[in-house]
Amino acid sequence: MKTRVLVAVATALWIALPATGQAEPVTLRFGQIPSTVRSMSSVYLFVAQQKGLLARENINLELVPIEGGTDKMVAALERGTVHVTQTATPYLIQAALNGSDAIGIASETSNPIYSLIVKPDITSFANLKGKQLGLSLPVDTISISMRKLLALNGLAPTDYRVKELVGSPVRFECLKRGECDGVPLGQPDDLIAISQGFRRLGLSTEAVSTFQFQLVAVKRGWAEKNRDTTVRFVRALAASFRFIREPTNRAEVIRAIVQVTGSTEEIARQTLALYFEPDRGVLPKAAEINLAGLAQVIAFMEEGGSIKPPLPAPERFVDLQYLKAAGVE
Repeated sequence: MKTRVLVAVATALWIALPATGQAEPVTLRFGQIPSTVRSMSSVYLFVAQQKGLLARENINLELVPIEGGTDKMVAALERGTVHVTQTATPYLIQAALNGSDAIGIASETSNPIYSLIVKPDITSFANLKGKQLGLSLPVDTISISMRKLLALNGLAPTDYRVKELVGSPVRFECLKRGECDGVPLGQPDDLIAISQGFRRLGLSTEAVSTFQFQLVAVKRGWAEKNRDTTVRFVRALAASFRFIREPTNRAEVIRAIVQVTGSTEEIARQTLALYFEPDRGVLPKAAEINLAGLAQVIAFMEEGGSIKPPLPAPERFVDLQYLKAAGVE
């Protein structure tokens, strides 16, 4: 009798185990933009690994830097170099419109804050007339938001010269060498630059308040064949963003930022204050995708001439089923 009871209890416990406890371990090759490896864009991955959120889902993440950066990420996905990748949304949109099977399944940076950092002797936007700015590629949302910030402050595209530079570290070097008079920088580079005597003229969010900057992308066919793995991966990412946003975890998150970026604790603290005091929507709450923000990217791409009307719906470039299955609405 006791044996039958024990068997029944054991069977009930086995049935009650969460699916993640039964899942086969899997290694995912994750395409990473080299310029973000030491930036805030990598903190959520670090937290997901260090806090065991990926391990809990039986997922091992192999980070694969893709040379060339942002505009090469979807191509690496198409080649099969990686299973999943981060990508800036304009490049995903362009690739999909050109026939790529790539789709966004989760959000990374939602509404980024880029500071326009200038040489110490530049005290106003008017001082930038005739100067050289280091911007990203024209299609990039960094360039779009900076041009709008400049226009908002009275500068037409003909008022300044542009040097195309991809990645905050590359642009920061241009500024430090004196070749660029001003550049957009993300965190923590902008705060480090300010501490070194450079000046912040404005923030991208002053001109563009809603964006969907970066997504985690996969090939649609791969995700369908590996649905359980995809859901588990998205669930781990959602848990990481929830952890980062929880106020009681602030000290741990500051330490994570220091480890990832190499910045000081004070710079890490200032970064989180910039994000959350008040909440500027820089990071998603749980890896959710902002469709309104994605629609804004599409509208700006049309404005810049990189896509033509009729404009596609943002839903074309994402598949929300994996977020929903992971408990994210």
